[in-house]
Amino acid sequence: MHSYRAPRWLAGAGPFAGNVQTIWPALCSRVHAEHRVGPVAYLRERWDTPDGDFIDVDFLPAPAGTPSPRPLLVMFHGLEGSSQSHYSRAFALWAHAQGWDFAVPHFRGCSGEINRAPRTYHSGDHAEADWILQRLARRHAGPLLAVGISLGGNVLLRWAQEAGAEAERTVRAVAAISSPVDLAAAGHALAHGFSRHIYTRMFLQSMKPKALAKLQQHPGLFNEAALRAARDLHAYDNAFTAPLHGFANTEDYWARCSAKPGLEAMRHVPALVLNARNDPFIPAACLPSRGEVGPAVTLWQPHEGGHVGFPAGRFPGHVADLPQAVGRWLQHHL
Repeated sequence: MHSYRAPRWLAGAGPFAGNVQTIWPALCSRVHAEHRVGPVAYLRERWDTPDGDFIDVDFLPAPAGTPSPRPLLVMFHGLEGSSQSHYSRAFALWAHAQGWDFAVPHFRGCSGEINRAPRTYHSGDHAEADWILQRLARRHAGPLLAVGISLGGNVLLRWAQEAGAEAERTVRAVAAISSPVDLAAAGHALAHGFSRHIYTRMFLQSMKPKALAKLQQHPGLFNEAALRAARDLHAYDNAFTAPLHGFANTEDYWARCSAKPGLEAMRHVPALVLNARNDPFIPAACLPSRGEVGPAVTLWQPHEGGHVGFPAGRFPGHVADLPQAVGRWLQHHL
C-alpha cells in the first residue's frame, strides 16, 4: 500500500481524483475481490463503562475449529462510522480468512443507540481506548493488534503515545489509516470548497441530531443556538465537542488531541501511519516527514488513494487490498 496506484479506470492526476477515490469505494466498491458482501453477522456485547454509561462491541470470532490462542484484531472506526462501515467489513472478512478474531468497539453513540452520559467521543479519546484495550487484553489469550480508521486512527496513536512502554505490553502493533494527525489542518480543509459542501454537510447531518438528542437528555449541556448555527467542524466542535469533553474551545481541542506532535517520541509499540497524499480530508503538506517521527513509526504515503479509499481491481472495484496490505504489516509484528 506504500506504493499504491489507483486502477486505471479510477486514476487521475487532477485535483478531483482524491474525491473520486474516496467516494466511489464508500458507495460502490465491493469489500471483497470476488463478490459483493452485505452486512457482517457480528456478535454484540454491551459493556458498562466506569462512568455509568455503555459502549457496544461487535465481535466476529474466527471460524469454528481454529486453534487457540489466536490473534485478535481490534478496529477503532472513523467519525460516525460503525462495524458495518465498508472498511470495517473489509477488515472483518480479512481477519476471518486468516483465522483471527475481530472486534469493533463502537465509540459512544455510534452503535445505533444514544449513550447515557453527558459526553460522546472525540479525536483524542485515549483514555477510552485504553479502557477498551485493557479489557480485551485481559479476556483474550492470544496477541492483540489494533487498527484505527480516520478519527479512530488518531485516537489509537494518541493512546500509544500516552501509554508509552505499556502500549507494547498490551498490543503487538498498531496501524492508523487516513488519520487526521493534524486536526487543525484537516478541519480547515473540510471547511472549504467541495469538502465543505459534501463531506462536512454529511457529517453534520448525522452529528447535529445526535447532539440535540444529547441536549434533551441533559438540558443546558451546551449552547443550542450555536450548535444549530454551526456550518463547519470548527463551529460544531466549539459548540459541542469542546465543552462536553473539557476543552476550552476548538483550538484547544485540536491542539491537544492531534497525534502528529507526539509521533517523534514513539519508540515502543510499532506503528504504521498510512495517508494518501491526495486525501481531500488531510492536506499532504501537513503529513509527517521521516524526521518528525520516532523509530517505532512506519510511514506509508502513496500519492493516490483518497480518504479510506484505496480501491483496486476491475470495475466496479473492491477495497480488499487495503486490509491485505495493512494486515501483512501487522502479521510481521506477530
